[in-house]
Amino acid sequence: MSIHAIVVAAGSGSRAGGATPKQFELLAGKPVYRWSLDAFRADTKVSSICLVLPAHTLDDMREALPHTGKIICIEGGRERADSVRKGLEALEAADDDIVLVHDAARPGLHQATIDQLLDALQTHEAAAPALPVIDALKKRNGANLTSLDRKDVYRLQTPQAFRVRVLRNALASSEHAFVDDLEAVEHSGASVALVPGTERLSKITFAEDFERVRRLMFPDAPSFRIGSGFDVHAFEPGPGVTLCGVFIEHEARLKGHSDADAGWHALTDAILGAAALGDIGDHFPPSDERWKDADSEVFLRHAIDLVHNHGWTLGNCDITLICETPKIKPHREAMRERTAAATGLALEAVSIKATTTEGLGFTGRREGIAAQAAATLIALR
Repeated sequence: MSIHAIVVAAGSGSRAGGATPKQFELLAGKPVYRWSLDAFRADTKVSSICLVLPAHTLDDMREALPHTGKIICIEGGRERADSVRKGLEALEAADDDIVLVHDAARPGLHQATIDQLLDALQTHEAAAPALPVIDALKKRNGANLTSLDRKDVYRLQTPQAFRVRVLRNALASSEHAFVDDLEAVEHSGASVALVPGTERLSKITFAEDFERVRRLMFPDAPSFRIGSGFDVHAFEPGPGVTLCGVFIEHEARLKGHSDADAGWHALTDAILGAAALGDIGDHFPPSDERWKDADSEVFLRHAIDLVHNHGWTLGNCDITLICETPKIKPHREAMRERTAAATGLALEAVSIKATTTEGLGFTGRREGIAAQAAATLIALR
């Protein structure tokens, strides 16, 4: 007898509101789906895993995932049940095997849950983690409400575990859509066990769920983070420079693919770095002509929106501009005001300073400008 897993990641994930489906968004530095995939990979009892994906992601995912032979990537079906059927076919599982079907949007999978499910299948044909409903339940009937008895009412989670024969037959005989795989099995008359669920297995559905689930998975994580950024641009002939959103007339301009605002580039990197979301080059590569001469406020706003979607808000920032020329002090307050407006920070939370390298290095030789920045992110509650 073998144990298999199907991780369903083929949905649109659109209710989370991001440009990327929720299962591929980062959570604590990893794509959401990878937390579940890695949990199954780490379990030596699980011999094979089928990752069910949107068709357009297949090639990239097959290239990105570890080539261990344990993982199979396939295209999902029109409905969830179709995806699970295709997963069973791809695994070539025997009737007496066990399969665990899991929603990729539940990243908090723990070894203990897998073990409880497998134990339950010693005496039952299917099993699922469940949490008792503790809130009052009401049913609306027009303008009236009716109270419902919550005794013996549960919230079901995944993974749901099955004898392959039972699940395969239930899906083959089903004529309508079920809310989950267990419902199809229930209709077949199979014996079902419920094992204790856990809040850390909560599902990510909306944007605000990312931070809630992150806190459930990592309850001891800090409530703030600090990031740093650094950027350099060389001078070239031109009418002036843009620094921290302010144009300064000068004998040269800064060379770059975008507007070469070194101050805001450094701040963008600091914000992304604090949330472990890569750097400005990852999100806005200089090889992409869309960002030719782009206003760096676009980069800054993107970074702020991105960390917000991952449960963080910008608390304050500190930017240091390093150059011999132009003089920064006459423009410093305008830079603070522009940066506060671009980031949504209060003016008192924005610090901009300038220094020189006392004639040393490329900035001392007046060949360009460097900038460094620090940013504090505060966890949304």
